[in-house]
Amino acid sequence: MQAILFDKDGTLFDFDATWGAWASGQLKALARSELHLRGLAAAIAFDLDHARFYPQSPVIAGTAGEVADLLLPLLPGYERADLIASLDAAAQQVPLVAPVPLRPLLETFRAQGLRLGICTNDSEATAHTHARRAEIHELFDMIIGYDSGFGAKPEPGPLLAFADRFGLDPSAVVMVGDSRHDLYAARAAGMRGLGVLSGPASEADLAPVAVAVLPDIGAIPEWLRQQGRAGRDG
Repeated sequence: MQAILFDKDGTLFDFDATWGAWASGQLKALARSELHLRGLAAAIAFDLDHARFYPQSPVIAGTAGEVADLLLPLLPGYERADLIASLDAAAQQVPLVAPVPLRPLLETFRAQGLRLGICTNDSEATAHTHARRAEIHELFDMIIGYDSGFGAKPEPGPLLAFADRFGLDPSAVVMVGDSRHDLYAARAAGMRGLGVLSGPASEADLAPVAVAVLPDIGAIPEWLRQQGRAGRDG
């Protein structure tokens, strides 16, 4: 293996801990009444009472444009471009909660000579901002968002753009993510898709389309060791 490509939300950062309170605040800011608030929450499958997304929410792996399209029917007078810009701007300030200490883990991968990337359905600008705030930005060779010009997951385009940038065979890249979108994209790109449970999806959701499902990215080093042992034994 020569590279690891990470999804961002739900993978590098715990999904509900990072986005639950933020989403609740955004919906309350947009709502005109309690009834309107409940309608907005239902539109994006968000559990207001527990400040978390339901596992089937399209927001989990969606782009800001897809989120805007779900909310706009309930927001007369809003322009799509303005709502997307507002969501993207607010997303850059979201509190970041990582499932494990990120910098030591990523430095371990770099010390092994692995290239690292982020491939998210968030905007590229937000991904850069979050990586800087988490003090891990310089550890990544490439950061790709839905608006980087390569398409969005589950399409393979952004994953292949990463492989192409560094002349890597896709089979030498592992895509790590917390949703089926990530794993479908990996499969379509010819990469290995590694699932993690730091997002809303369950092991039962991810296992059918993943080469393995781990509790979080902190378990990747041991998984890599196991792969190395299996290769030597084979």
